[in-house]
Amino acid sequence: MTLVQLRHFVVLAELGAFVQAAKALYLTQPALTRSIQGLEDELGGRLFDRLGRRIALTPFGHEVLQRARRLVADADALKQTGKGLHAGLIGTLRIGLSSGPGALLSTPLMLHMAEHHPRLQLQISRGNTSVLVDALRDQRLDAAVLDVRSVRPSADLEIAQVFELAAGFLVRPDHPLAQRGAPVGIAEVQAYPVASTPLSDEVARQLIDRYGPQANPDDMVTLRNDETLSLVEVARRSDAIVLTVNAAAEGLVRLDVSPPLEGLARFGLVTLSRRQEAPALRILREWLTDQASSLTGTQLQNRLRSP
Repeated sequence: MTLVQLRHFVVLAELGAFVQAAKALYLTQPALTRSIQGLEDELGGRLFDRLGRRIALTPFGHEVLQRARRLVADADALKQTGKGLHAGLIGTLRIGLSSGPGALLSTPLMLHMAEHHPRLQLQISRGNTSVLVDALRDQRLDAAVLDVRSVRPSADLEIAQVFELAAGFLVRPDHPLAQRGAPVGIAEVQAYPVASTPLSDEVARQLIDRYGPQANPDDMVTLRNDETLSLVEVARRSDAIVLTVNAAAEGLVRLDVSPPLEGLARFGLVTLSRRQEAPALRILREWLTDQASSLTGTQLQNRLRSP
């Protein structure tokens, strides 16, 4: 017994004649007859009574028809599900976002999926880079958008779609240092609480090279948290200075520090190099390209508007 035979049986039962059913199935009438006879032989009973040119379902045929319809319908649904999964339109997409990318991308990504891919289940995990990389290796995530400077080079990880965003020391507009009207030194910055997410070794070296040993994040940062938005909120409501990506700090202004920091955060999409990608990851890649272009474009416009 095959699904094809069951489909032949369902169509014949619905149309009630071999001639019409054969045409609908693009078969010759003898081929359809052989298919139905083979099904009857395997099931051990007649499905139709032949009444001249007419046919009628037997009681056994009525019973089989109900189940055959369910099987055919389930097979059609499974086929459509397979197509949807392959296209990435349904199924589950599990994404990790570290602190900076999470602050910038989490809400816009959920809005995009809700509007354009409502049947796709999106699961976002937040955490520091090492935790998310471990989840990626354990295949609990399909991909992660991370601060790639914090990702140790490894043959099993692939980094793509890297984009850079300006970062610096940010404060509320009425912060005492923002009211100076002149650049401030690192010692003046350190007179206030400094907030930051854990920084990569590369960024730490840049700070020390620019401002000296006193700018070592281990000593300079007094408020440390994996959640960028929490740090930004603290800076909005206090005299704390937050070191983060400009685009993630809505409502804050960049502090004019001498010498200028000219910091850049570098984010990218990290996947396992030897793993077959989830079909829906194509959607994320396309969206991330547009989002990165929008963020970097806004950043450039702000630079051009600056005096």
